[in-house]
Amino acid sequence: MKNIKKVFPGVVALEGVNLKIEEGKVLALLGENGAGKSTLIKILSGLYKPDGGQIFMDDKEIEIKDVNHANGFGISTIYQELSLCPNLSVAANIFALDEPTRFGIIDDREMEKRTKTLLNELGIDITPDVLIKDLSISNQQMIEIAKGLSKNPRIIIMDEPTSALSNKETEILFKIIRKLKSEGKSIIYISHRMEELYEIADDVTVLRDGKYIGTVKISETASDELVKMMVGREMDKFYPHKDFKYLKDERLLVIENYNKENFYNDINLYLRPGEILGLYGLMGSGRTEIGQGIFGILKKDSGEMYIHGKKVKVENPLDAIEHRIAFVTEDRKNEGLVLSGTVQENITMANIGKLLNRFRFIDSRKETRITEKHVDNLRIKTPSVHQIVNKLSGGNQQKIVLSKWFEIEPEILILDEPTRGIDVGAKFEIYKLMIQLAEKGVGIIMISSDLPEILNVSDRLLVIDRNQIVAELDPKDTTQEKIMTYITGKGEIDGERY
Repeated sequence: MKNIKKVFPGVVALEGVNLKIEEGKVLALLGENGAGKSTLIKILSGLYKPDGGQIFMDDKEIEIKDVNHANGFGISTIYQELSLCPNLSVAANIFALDEPTRFGIIDDREMEKRTKTLLNELGIDITPDVLIKDLSISNQQMIEIAKGLSKNPRIIIMDEPTSALSNKETEILFKIIRKLKSEGKSIIYISHRMEELYEIADDVTVLRDGKYIGTVKISETASDELVKMMVGREMDKFYPHKDFKYLKDERLLVIENYNKENFYNDINLYLRPGEILGLYGLMGSGRTEIGQGIFGILKKDSGEMYIHGKKVKVENPLDAIEHRIAFVTEDRKNEGLVLSGTVQENITMANIGKLLNRFRFIDSRKETRITEKHVDNLRIKTPSVHQIVNKLSGGNQQKIVLSKWFEIEPEILILDEPTRGIDVGAKFEIYKLMIQLAEKGVGIIMISSDLPEILNVSDRLLVIDRNQIVAELDPKDTTQEKIMTYITGKGEIDGERY
């Protein structure tokens, strides 16, 4: 791809962007959220038409007219956002629009046979006839990957493929990638996880603000240099310094004996003003459910909550908001945003009462002022506060979810995977924002499956396993290995020793 240009109303998304991939190689595509990565791969996938530039394959210039045309050239894309039909089977999803037929009728038996063969080859232990809606998010992601590989493509684009995968599933994916490389397949791999790139990538192409910065061999380039290419500035540390553990040695929030059958069991925890309390657990451990229980999404069967020493009732999210508790969900697409709404509508929706004038109508000028303040403070990249949220990158969407809850000025903020799918520059900004909120006395519960993040950002750490708290640790005086022993009792995870 040479000198690719793409313009949307009010914004130049790409200008002068180059990308080159060789047979049997993995090219990592790196850049901050909003750098233009998604736009570039959508052009290569046939979803967008470029406004300038050329695309060559086997040294011949080609024009990619649509998705089917891209598939005809052997280009397949595995998107971060799942595109599966929940009410259809695994087999029906993998072979959608390309089903094997017999006498003009879909041959279900043949389709399931081919699906089973494909899943076995990929090392994916899922039956072909199970419905997608009955699978976990991580298993759905594995099916998305299988679907992308089902047509035997020459070029495979993987957009954040491990964002919802466990360690074991990630290792399965890496084995698949190595096998594809050995077969001469080419892979464009998008990820914000540096450690992944150093494990599987050969080269890295970096974009910044819609422009081509350069391509380097990953074996010859340090991670600090890649970060500098991405953000255009030095980042002394990946994690900003927080020089206090909490503001007051008093208990802002106390949870006593919280229980909900099959979701969380005998939960006892407390949170101080200005403290960042980390909740770490493996996928399915119950870490998210504990946060949902505190916020009233998963209403408790028994237990008590105290805020500033006073017993309170939180039976639902409205009660939680009334007590100035905010919850930033890990699933921003389905639970955190109205994707068809504007930036302005999403940011202000949790505190509409603040916008009403004396006639009980929304003051649109005030709404715009508030939105613009959050856009500036969180450096949200959008051409306008009236931009539809679905048109923005994942990192900017996450900042909008944060802004929505900041608008209610919470005392207690629950963040569930706040940096999943976000680049290192945006992560750094969110960490700094968390520290700024803590300095104002906000108590923060951070739920994360990222161990380095938990150890570097938390003031205190609770380890979650089998729907309950199994340990309380000082993050500054523990290791990843020690945490794993509390979860497994053997110092291993997903069958791998640590």
